[in-house]
Amino acid sequence: MMKSFSVFWLVGWVLVSIVFSGQARAVSLVFNTQDFQPFSYKVEGEVQGPAVEIIKTVCQKIGINCSFRLLPWTRAQKEVEDGSANAMFVIGKNAAREKWLYFSPPLMKTEYGFFVKNDNPLIYKNVSDIEGYKVGVYGPSNTSKTLEKIKDQLKDLTIDLRPDDESGFKKLSGDRITAVFSNKDVGNALIKKINLTNLRYAGKYKELNYFIGFSKQFNSKEEVDRFNSALMQMYTDGSLKAILDKYFMDLAMIK
Repeated sequence: MMKSFSVFWLVGWVLVSIVFSGQARAVSLVFNTQDFQPFSYKVEGEVQGPAVEIIKTVCQKIGINCSFRLLPWTRAQKEVEDGSANAMFVIGKNAAREKWLYFSPPLMKTEYGFFVKNDNPLIYKNVSDIEGYKVGVYGPSNTSKTLEKIKDQLKDLTIDLRPDDESGFKKLSGDRITAVFSNKDVGNALIKKINLTNLRYAGKYKELNYFIGFSKQFNSKEEVDRFNSALMQMYTDGSLKAILDKYFMDLAMIK
C-alpha cells in the first residue's frame, strides 16, 4: 500500500495542507469583521461577540485554527476579495454578494427598523409612515441598500449616508435628521454606549438573518461545506441556541 504524505506552504494568509492524492484541506482560516456591537467588538485587544464564539466552536469541531481581525469595514471586505482573509462576518445576503461569496447557514436572526426621538409619536407600520423624513443610515452597506429600496417607494425621502453607525444616531439626537434606519440590536447597543437618552426604536421594517461569507475564489467549496456541516450540527444539537441565549439574541429558523 502506498503511503500518503503532506507538504505545507503559506498562500497569502492561508496555511493549507495538500495531500498528494490531490485533496486540499485548510488548517487555518482568517475571519474579518468590523466594530459592530453587539455582534462583534474588541475587549482588551481580543475580538469577541456571539459570532466569534460560534465560529471558534465550529473551528474546534473540524480541527482547524481560526483567527479574527476587526477592521474598518471597507478594508475588511477588500481583504476577503483579494485573499488576505478567508471570510467576513456578520453579513446579510444580497445578489451582489452571492456572486462572489459562499454563505454559511444563518448564525442568528435580527431585524432592520427605524429609530426616532422620544418626542416623535411615530409607531412605524409601513413605508408611508416616513414620507418626508430625512433618514440617517450607515453605508455603503446592506442596510443602506435596503433603505434605497424604501426610498424608491416614496415621493419624498432624503437619505443621509453616514460612514459609521454612531454619527447618525448623534445627528438624530441633535435634531439634524428625522430618523435613523439601522439594525435594531446595533442601534440599541449604540444608544446605550454613548448614552443617548432621547432616542427610541419606532418599529420593524423587516427581519433578516446574519451569515458568514467565504470568498469563492480563495476557499474550496468542500472546505466551506465541511465548516457549514459542523455549524448545522450546532443548530440541531442546541449548542448554537445556547450561545445566542447568553447574548440575548434570537436563533434563525433554518429550512
